[in-house]
Formats: sequence, C-alpha cells, structure tokens
Amino acid sequence: MNFDEYQKRALTTASTTKDDFKDTMHWILGVTGEAGEIAEKAKKIIRDKKGVISEADKAELGSEIGDVLWYLAVLAHHLGLSFEDIAEENLAKLKSRKNRGVIGGSGDNR
Repeated sequence: MNFDEYQKRALTTASTTKDDFKDTMHWILGVTGEAGEIAEKAKKIIRDKKGVISEADKAELGSEIGDVLWYLAVLAHHLGLSFEDIAEENLAKLKSRKNRGVIGGSGDNR
C-alpha cells in the first residue's frame, strides 16, 4: 500500500462536524494527543523498565504510531494535500539537507 492508498482508506473511518475550523483543530489536536501518548509510553519505559523496550512495548508503540499516522492522513486530506506527495517532498528535503551537511542544526530553511 502507498501513502495515498492509506489516506483514502483512513478517510473511510473519519467523521467531520462540517465546521472547517473545528475539524482542522480536531485533526491537529489528534496528532499531538497521539504523539503525546507515544512520549508517555517512552517515559514509562525509561522510568519503570530502565529503558528496555519489550515486545509488548513495541506493539503498544506501534499502535500509537498508527494513530498518529491516521490523524496525519486525515489532516492532510482535510487541507487538500496528498499524503504521498508530502512523504516524497519530506524525503527529498532531508536528502538535500544531508547532502549539504546541514541535517543537524535548527531552522526550517536549511
């Protein structure tokens, strides 16, 4: 499956309020909420398991990563963006940064 196929399939499980602002905020907050759940699980792995990631932890993290992916796919669609194009452009940007020796550092326009 490619990213656009994933995006298309993700949309079959999405619902909207028909209020553009509320829907946009819902998808954005969904991304951050699910990303926060990944961070929370990582924190507990460090605190409670001395940083050792078990197979069960991997499965739980994978589930949360999937939730982030879903929200990103739906948000991208809501904004009229192809998930496939976003993925391709991101890889091209990072390849360019690596080739120019600016993969580290800060700033969006490196």
